Amino acid sequence: MITAPLDLTEKRADNTPLWQGAGIIVIDKPRGPSSHQVAAWVGEMLGCQVGHAGTLDPQVSGVLLVMLGNAVRLAPLLLKHDKEYVCLMRLHHKIEPERIHAVAAEFTGRIYQRPPRRSAVKRLLRIRTIHQLDILDINENLVLMKVQCDAGTYIRSLCHHIGLALGTGAHMQELRRTRSGAFGEDALHTLHELKDACVTATSGDRSTLESLIVPVDNAVPDLPVVVVRDTAIDALCHGAALAGVGVLRTDEFRKDQIIAVLSQKNEFVGLGKTLVSSAHKMAGKPGLVVAMTTVFLPPNTYPRGWKKHNKPADPTKIVPQKKDSIKKMPG
Repeated sequence: MITAPLDLTEKRADNTPLWQGAGIIVIDKPRGPSSHQVAAWVGEMLGCQVGHAGTLDPQVSGVLLVMLGNAVRLAPLLLKHDKEYVCLMRLHHKIEPERIHAVAAEFTGRIYQRPPRRSAVKRLLRIRTIHQLDILDINENLVLMKVQCDAGTYIRSLCHHIGLALGTGAHMQELRRTRSGAFGEDALHTLHELKDACVTATSGDRSTLESLIVPVDNAVPDLPVVVVRDTAIDALCHGAALAGVGVLRTDEFRKDQIIAVLSQKNEFVGLGKTLVSSAHKMAGKPGLVVAMTTVFLPPNTYPRGWKKHNKPADPTKIVPQKKDSIKKMPG
């Protein structure tokens, strides 16, 4: 358990941040510190803006996505990712294993939940889906289980409700998150690994640090893709909507769906919301097809392929100044 911060005093000679730009690092959050504290330590080590997706209670360990730089714009999307947990539940009385398996199966599917009293959100009744609930082991009154569920599912409440259904009572003893969206335990890095990589980076070898940080497009592998022309990218970076003439090819998508916008080199430009469905065959045709919601490439990364029109002022609309408002220069 980590209860005090690591030594974060290692800095580059020129005092510049160790990481600039967007990225995600999957931290193995230890038991003890809060998710906010862990993300703050990552930010101090790298010298950049950070945010985290999917809060874990202090006594819960496992997968914590820490977003770097403007990758924090992905937070609304990452928070919706399905989650996977391994939970140790303690029954208040022993009961036959067959009964435990039977009741656990009844909790697969859509369930009602109300957030626990200790949670930071309003205690409103909500519906969540348990996609899979597997009993891994039973030892006396300890039950080890794996839960795959919607984001926002409270495993503590799930244990309590299973205990009520069994008639024994139960509570969550330990919990570890093993997956968040596309990121599982195989992608985890400890705070100590990150610290070692930062020390190595200050000496000039950034290879280890760069291997720990994954690009932002790895967080959205299941989204439909729209590939755009290089000449359209700078306009998108300046806030323009994507027209069909700038589209090279697309996956299938429906109207009002979030999609990933890529360059011809498969660079991740950003996210957008579709204004039409892919059935319109919009590639190369006029008309707006995607409204950009999040852009990750900075302006001027690609040459400007659009013209900026500076229309001359209409002399009939020039408002003359009042004489009283004109100040005389001294002298």
